[in-house]
Amino acid sequence: MDSSIATIALPAALAVIMLGLGLSLTTADFARLLRVPGTVALILGCQIVVLPLLCLGLVLLFRPPPALAVGMMLLAASPGGTTASLYSYLFRGNVALNISLTALNSLTAMVTLPLITNLALAHFMSDGDTLGLQADKVLQVFAIILIPVALGMVLRARAEAFARRMERPVKAASVLVLVGVILTAVYQELDNIGDYIVAVGLMVVLFNVASLALGYWAPRALGTGRPEAIASCMEIGLHNTTLSLAIALSPALLGNTEIAIPSAVYGVLMLFTAAATGFLLSRRAVRDDAAREAAPPVP
Repeated sequence: MDSSIATIALPAALAVIMLGLGLSLTTADFARLLRVPGTVALILGCQIVVLPLLCLGLVLLFRPPPALAVGMMLLAASPGGTTASLYSYLFRGNVALNISLTALNSLTAMVTLPLITNLALAHFMSDGDTLGLQADKVLQVFAIILIPVALGMVLRARAEAFARRMERPVKAASVLVLVGVILTAVYQELDNIGDYIVAVGLMVVLFNVASLALGYWAPRALGTGRPEAIASCMEIGLHNTTLSLAIALSPALLGNTEIAIPSAVYGVLMLFTAAATGFLLSRRAVRDDAAREAAPPVP
């Protein structure tokens, strides 16, 4: 499969968008995370523990071929990606929370991703090989996320009026870039996407929808605010498929195209499901706000 969209176009586009995100952030946004340590711990727990167990249940239920089973577990073990911050930005989530969680997830993935994938290889494939997460891939994640955001935050600190003026056009540009990436990805994979979806489509969709639902409702059940719940929804529901594809396809690591199929399918489908989820949550927020305004004042 041609993975240029996943490895070049999308990271490059998101790096530019991350600069725009940084224009809307201040250090106070990150300091506020210290006030919600329970929320941060809950989201990390869902990402590291609950998602792999959920994925394992789906794999045991659907019984795909061994390589596809390993690919599903590799996907589940992958951290949240920069796309989560973009969607959180578009649908009024706590972007600072997304950025911090992506950084934390990327660090923990250095241990959890090889561990979970190696267990899957040992269980599903008798000739499973060991897996090491390459340092340059981790640095790539940090570079795409932190460096452009830091530059944007510096601009915000030194030219606040300019940063505020740029927020709306950058948001509009983010939507156009996102739509362009989706259309390009679908067009480029048009010949193969049918076979991919038949192979793991239903399993991937169920895993994605369950991840998005878990990401939103688990924090809300504990009384977490809507912006933080939206950030959690996108962080848990949108994996770093660039990383999982690189691990699956790299000859130095797994070098197995079949293992990459779940991540390839997920990487396209998640863009649509996350957009639909964000739209539904936005409509719900509007209805809730209208209901509060219409309610009689409490005496």
